[in-house]
Amino acid sequence: MKNNFGRFKIIVLISLILLLSVITWKATAVNAPNFLDNQNAQQEVTGVVTGLQGLPIAGVAVFIKGATKGTVTNVNGEFTIRATQGDTLVFTYLGFKPVEVVLEQESTLNIQMEEDVSSLGEVEINAGYYNTTRRESTGNISRVTAEEIELQPVISPLQALQGRMAGVEIIPGGSHPAMAPTIQIRGRNSLREEGNYPLYIIDGVPVNSTPMESNSLLSNTGIDPLNTLNLSNIESIEVLKDADATAIYGSRGANGVVLITTKKGKGGTSGLDLRFYSGTATVPNRIDLLNTEQYLQIRRQAFENDGVEPSPTNAYDLMLWDQERYTDWQDFFFGGISPITDLNVAGSGGNENTSFRLGGSYHKQGTVYPGDFDYQKVTGSFNLNHISENKKLNINLSVNFGVDDNVLAGNVNLETNAFRLPPNAPAVFLENGELNWEEWGEAGLNNPLEGFYNRSDTQSQNLVSGLGVSYHIFRNLSLKGNFGYTSFNSGEVVKRPRRSLNPAYWQNIDHSSSHLEIERKSWIIEPQLVYVKPMGKGNIEGLIGATFQESTYHQMALQGEGYVAESLIGNLTAAEQIINASSENSKYRYAAIFGRLSLDWDKKYFINFTGRRDGSSRFGPDKKWANFGAIGGAWVFSEESPFRNNGFLSFGKLRMSYGTTGSDQIGDYGYLDAYEATPGPGGLYPTQLFNPEYSWEVNKKLEAAIELGFIKNRLNLGLSWYRNRSSNQLVGYVLPSTTGFSSIQANLPATVENKGLEIEISSTNFRSKKFHWQTYFNITLPHNELVSYPGIEQSSYANIYKVGYPLNISLLYQYEGIDPEIGLYQVLDFNEDGRYGYEDRVVTRNFGRKFFGGISNNLSYKNFTLQFLWEFVKQDGTLDFFNAGHLSNQRAATYQALEENSIYQQVSASSQANTAYLRVLSSDFSVVDASFLRLRTLTFGYALPSQLLKRAGIQNGKIFLNGQNLFTLTEYEGMDPELPRGGSRFAGTRTITGGLQLQF
Repeated sequence: MKNNFGRFKIIVLISLILLLSVITWKATAVNAPNFLDNQNAQQEVTGVVTGLQGLPIAGVAVFIKGATKGTVTNVNGEFTIRATQGDTLVFTYLGFKPVEVVLEQESTLNIQMEEDVSSLGEVEINAGYYNTTRRESTGNISRVTAEEIELQPVISPLQALQGRMAGVEIIPGGSHPAMAPTIQIRGRNSLREEGNYPLYIIDGVPVNSTPMESNSLLSNTGIDPLNTLNLSNIESIEVLKDADATAIYGSRGANGVVLITTKKGKGGTSGLDLRFYSGTATVPNRIDLLNTEQYLQIRRQAFENDGVEPSPTNAYDLMLWDQERYTDWQDFFFGGISPITDLNVAGSGGNENTSFRLGGSYHKQGTVYPGDFDYQKVTGSFNLNHISENKKLNINLSVNFGVDDNVLAGNVNLETNAFRLPPNAPAVFLENGELNWEEWGEAGLNNPLEGFYNRSDTQSQNLVSGLGVSYHIFRNLSLKGNFGYTSFNSGEVVKRPRRSLNPAYWQNIDHSSSHLEIERKSWIIEPQLVYVKPMGKGNIEGLIGATFQESTYHQMALQGEGYVAESLIGNLTAAEQIINASSENSKYRYAAIFGRLSLDWDKKYFINFTGRRDGSSRFGPDKKWANFGAIGGAWVFSEESPFRNNGFLSFGKLRMSYGTTGSDQIGDYGYLDAYEATPGPGGLYPTQLFNPEYSWEVNKKLEAAIELGFIKNRLNLGLSWYRNRSSNQLVGYVLPSTTGFSSIQANLPATVENKGLEIEISSTNFRSKKFHWQTYFNITLPHNELVSYPGIEQSSYANIYKVGYPLNISLLYQYEGIDPEIGLYQVLDFNEDGRYGYEDRVVTRNFGRKFFGGISNNLSYKNFTLQFLWEFVKQDGTLDFFNAGHLSNQRAATYQALEENSIYQQVSASSQANTAYLRVLSSDFSVVDASFLRLRTLTFGYALPSQLLKRAGIQNGKIFLNGQNLFTLTEYEGMDPELPRGGSRFAGTRTITGGLQLQF
């Protein structure tokens, strides 16, 4: 696997060398002047177009007023055009005020364009099957651009969205690279965890959003399918939230849609972009634990309180281990420095009709844990755009390919041990680097790093390719076709050498390995007809299309045993035997017919109808098809005469939508009978019951919103109220044990509601030729509730959910304080039966977020830029490690247990004390405030002087410094308030990187 990864890097490097050659050749042709007319009186006019900060603007349209042809500026802002004295040259670019210049005798023009704040609403945004603008959109679409995400030193694009979008909640998976984060768009809709994934679409091609399975340390969250994307190659990410935006995707849009658009070449420009950054990551926080003196004092007091005599068996920390030794186990296990390196190269070129972009990247990240572990990623991308001379045929090809390789410890707990090991415990390694078995063996223990030499190597290969073709049949009618193919392969080997285990057992244990191979493939075809027709003051747009998609899944797992040498582990041909082999195959087919009808009148009134009829192979013969649709409307009331030309209110829009989407996020073939082979020959036994009657989940979405702009849109406000109700829940219905089956797939009459308010504010605080300051703020106030669930008391969810409460609840015991007779924690025995079960858990606590959001600022002064984002969350969490006296370290606060009237129970090592502690962990005693305010990103940049760069043949250059998770304000005493359950998990490392960006 390593050899394959190395060969792929060599191929990428060779491709980059060829890329440089192609760009050099293309540049000579692309920069040739465009001629409007071949007249003798014409002269060649050249120049550079810049913004107020002096930076060049690529893609500016330059044409002669009244003529039909023109040119565009290249990546350096340069243009060449032939014109006649007296002609008026027009310069236009989206988001900037147009400039007109009457040509006199000049042959060189330097144009400075001013940003047009009032036109920012006209920036085109991706709505999936069509494009729209902020001003004309009838749906709720959040958007971030390349400038906001490309410099962040993260692996998954989802991590780059944290704090930037209202209604979009992203929680990291954990501390190991490539762990899949959790994304929820406007809350959790399904009772099943696997029923809440949104739809991912990359350049028009849907991608399976379910994390890939793993047997490594990634197994808790799975592997994020977006890991292999190159952040520097992303142009924008749009998130579709309401019914108007998502209903056109039907069943696939129930949990929202994430649209990722990659960068494309620009016609008439050529150039080479190079970006490099390097830095380090560290774990920014520690839990305050007992030191050796405190720990030993508490342990001795525990034996005294219990009336038990310490011995080498029950008190090896007191009798055998060094009483003066102190090890900061947190620093030992995750106190390392993780190096980070990222290199990105991209070249583009072309002319007015054909343009391309070719890019590649390499990313490497080390580990904060002991050991030689790392994560590496290599990506390649290609985009080709072509438009025919008559402008009728348009072709777009997009290919994104990535390989990552993740080497981790083989299922060794590198986190919990950091908090539990006594501070005077022996070293885990000898001076020669081998595991210390002897000192731990004297206490009858295994080394806590048993299995340290196990190694998991997980390599993923991901291909996402799409082809879009459109042809103008008539003036108002176009035929389109979208074609896509994806392939995601994951190969994982976990090697378990014999020396990872206690040598006392080596004689009976062989070298072994476990293997997991997973392959996902999918193709999609979507023919479409698009009709656009101006009608007086109005405009009508129609779309009708179909979807044909097929996805296949293959998984193979097995184990190899009996390798004669450690160097052969993983080579199955060298294994003495192969055991526990299993294979799984499935196929999913999906088809749909969809349509859209959009009407606008006088650019003030907008209405949008969308509909889709979906068919899925995951349902029985009579339940395969379902209908979904939505209606959305918007009224730009600021265009009405009472508001027009208002000096204060510059924009106002009311927006509303209602519709239904659905979900088929269940396993394949769930409606069929299923059988497995018996251990003996020739037999079968049933494993799944036939139920062809269950059908689609349905999510009904309602939204009302207002958007306002003040003082020429220098201040913008958006308020969105939403209510989503998901019903007909697909769950496993519990069956009596007499049936021989634990459950059967079915629909239950449970309804989950998500409602809330989203507030978004953007402002231009200061604007001049030298200084520019913008602020963006968003906050979401969500409410999740299980509205109804008839018969929940008899279901398998009786001890998990509660009608009238959110899905993120825990049912807890009621804490009753310290028992005055025995000095231990006590909780309420609600039914007074002397036992503690779920019927005694009378406290319901919501661990969902009460509100969340972010505030970002962008400042620029001359050549300097500064960007920073604060993320804030209001929530509850839990804490543990307050069992003073037990044979493991505890929080330093538990030292108070030696005092009278302490909130902690009497120090004790008894089983009774441990039982009391385990009960109180499941009570409201452990619930604390886990709210936080975190400086998520901080980026400082400096644009290098153009005069200096041109001497070196460089057009533009920038140096930058980026900080991630630099500072957190919180009262939470756990490791990371982003993962606030228990307090020992963490995800957000503090990362500082610096780099250089050049344009040739």
